[in-house]
Amino acid sequence: MKNVMYKFQYIGMVKNDKHRTKGLIDENRKNIELSEKLLNLLTNFQDTVHDTAIEYHRKLRDKEMSKSALDEIEGIGEKKKTELLKKFGSIQKIKNAEITELTEIKGINENLARKIKENLE
Repeated sequence: MKNVMYKFQYIGMVKNDKHRTKGLIDENRKNIELSEKLLNLLTNFQDTVHDTAIEYHRKLRDKEMSKSALDEIEGIGEKKKTELLKKFGSIQKIKNAEITELTEIKGINENLARKIKENLE
Protein backbone atom coordinates (compact mmCIF):
# COMPACT_ATOMS: atom_id res chain seq x y z
CA MET A 1 0.00 0.00 0.00
CA LYS A 2 1.37 3.39 -1.00
CA ASN A 3 1.78 6.26 1.38
CA VAL A 4 -0.38 9.01 -0.02
CA MET A 5 0.04 12.61 1.00
CA TYR A 6 -3.04 14.74 0.88
CA LYS A 7 -2.91 18.49 0.72
CA PHE A 8 -5.94 20.02 2.32
CA GLN A 9 -6.99 23.51 1.51
CA TYR A 10 -8.84 25.53 4.06
CA ILE A 11 -11.47 28.12 3.43
CA GLY A 12 -13.18 30.53 5.74
CA MET A 13 -16.49 32.28 5.66
CA VAL A 14 -16.45 36.05 5.68
CA LYS A 15 -19.39 37.45 7.64
CA ASN A 16 -21.09 40.82 7.57
CA ASP A 17 -22.28 42.77 10.65
CA LYS A 18 -25.42 40.63 10.83
CA HIS A 19 -23.41 37.37 10.84
CA ARG A 20 -24.47 36.56 7.29
CA THR A 21 -21.94 34.98 4.95
CA LYS A 22 -20.84 37.48 2.33
CA GLY A 23 -17.96 35.53 0.84
CA LEU A 24 -15.20 32.98 1.22
CA ILE A 25 -11.46 33.33 1.66
CA ASP A 26 -8.73 30.75 1.17
CA GLU A 27 -6.00 29.81 3.63
CA ASN A 28 -3.96 32.78 2.43
CA ARG A 29 -6.86 35.15 3.12
CA LYS A 30 -7.49 35.75 -0.58
CA ASN A 31 -11.08 36.15 -1.70
CA ILE A 32 -12.57 33.22 -3.54
CA GLU A 33 -14.86 34.33 -6.33
CA LEU A 34 -18.35 32.90 -6.05
CA SER A 35 -21.41 33.22 -8.18
CA GLU A 36 -24.48 34.64 -6.48
CA LYS A 37 -26.14 31.25 -6.90
CA LEU A 38 -23.32 29.45 -5.06
CA LEU A 39 -23.25 32.07 -2.30
CA ASN A 40 -27.01 31.63 -1.82
CA LEU A 41 -26.54 27.85 -1.66
CA LEU A 42 -23.83 28.22 1.01
CA THR A 43 -26.02 30.63 2.96
CA ASN A 44 -28.97 28.23 2.83
CA PHE A 45 -26.72 25.38 3.95
CA GLN A 46 -25.38 27.48 6.82
CA ASP A 47 -28.92 28.48 7.88
CA THR A 48 -30.08 24.86 7.83
CA VAL A 49 -27.14 23.68 9.94
CA HIS A 50 -27.71 26.54 12.37
CA ASP A 51 -31.45 25.81 12.68
CA THR A 52 -30.77 22.10 13.22
CA ALA A 53 -28.25 22.84 15.97
CA ILE A 54 -30.63 25.24 17.72
CA GLU A 55 -33.50 22.72 17.58
CA TYR A 56 -31.25 19.96 18.95
CA HIS A 57 -30.15 22.11 21.89
CA ARG A 58 -33.73 23.19 22.61
CA LYS A 59 -34.78 19.54 22.79
CA LEU A 60 -31.91 18.78 25.17
CA ARG A 61 -32.83 21.76 27.35
CA ASP A 62 -36.53 20.89 27.38
CA LYS A 63 -35.78 17.28 28.24
CA GLU A 64 -33.48 18.34 31.09
CA MET A 65 -36.03 20.84 32.39
CA SER A 66 -38.80 18.24 32.48
CA LYS A 67 -36.81 15.85 34.71
CA SER A 68 -38.01 15.45 38.26
CA ALA A 69 -37.70 13.21 41.28
CA LEU A 70 -40.76 11.35 39.97
CA ASP A 71 -38.66 9.99 37.09
CA GLU A 72 -36.75 7.82 39.57
CA ILE A 73 -39.85 6.06 40.93
CA GLU A 74 -40.64 2.68 39.40
CA GLY A 75 -44.25 2.64 38.23
CA ILE A 76 -44.37 6.35 37.41
CA GLY A 77 -44.23 7.10 33.72
CA GLU A 78 -44.74 10.31 31.80
CA LYS A 79 -48.53 10.09 31.99
CA LYS A 80 -48.75 9.64 35.78
CA LYS A 81 -46.00 12.22 36.32
CA THR A 82 -47.92 14.73 34.21
CA GLU A 83 -51.18 14.01 36.05
CA LEU A 84 -49.52 14.32 39.47
CA LEU A 85 -47.90 17.63 38.57
CA LYS A 86 -51.13 18.90 37.00
CA LYS A 87 -53.13 18.10 40.15
CA PHE A 88 -50.61 19.14 42.80
CA GLY A 89 -48.47 21.70 40.97
CA SER A 90 -45.09 20.78 42.45
CA ILE A 91 -43.00 17.95 43.86
CA GLN A 92 -43.20 19.55 47.30
CA LYS A 93 -47.02 19.50 47.22
CA ILE A 94 -46.99 15.86 46.04
CA LYS A 95 -44.64 15.07 48.93
CA ASN A 96 -47.04 16.76 51.39
CA ALA A 97 -50.17 15.11 49.94
CA GLU A 98 -52.07 12.41 51.75
CA ILE A 99 -52.00 8.85 50.39
CA THR A 100 -55.74 9.12 49.63
CA GLU A 101 -55.13 12.26 47.57
CA LEU A 102 -52.46 10.52 45.51
CA THR A 103 -54.77 7.56 44.82
CA GLU A 104 -57.23 9.94 43.16
CA ILE A 105 -54.89 9.91 40.17
CA LYS A 106 -55.83 7.23 37.66
CA GLY A 107 -53.45 4.27 37.87
CA ILE A 108 -52.07 5.12 41.31
CA ASN A 109 -53.08 2.61 43.94
CA GLU A 110 -52.26 2.74 47.65
CA ASN A 111 -48.99 0.79 47.26
CA LEU A 112 -47.75 3.13 44.51
CA ALA A 113 -48.85 6.16 46.52
CA ARG A 114 -46.78 4.91 49.47
CA LYS A 115 -43.81 4.31 47.18
CA ILE A 116 -44.14 7.89 45.88
CA LYS A 117 -44.20 9.28 49.40
CA GLU A 118 -41.20 7.16 50.47
CA ASN A 119 -39.14 8.17 47.44
CA LEU A 120 -39.85 11.86 47.85
CA GLU A 121 -38.87 11.97 51.55
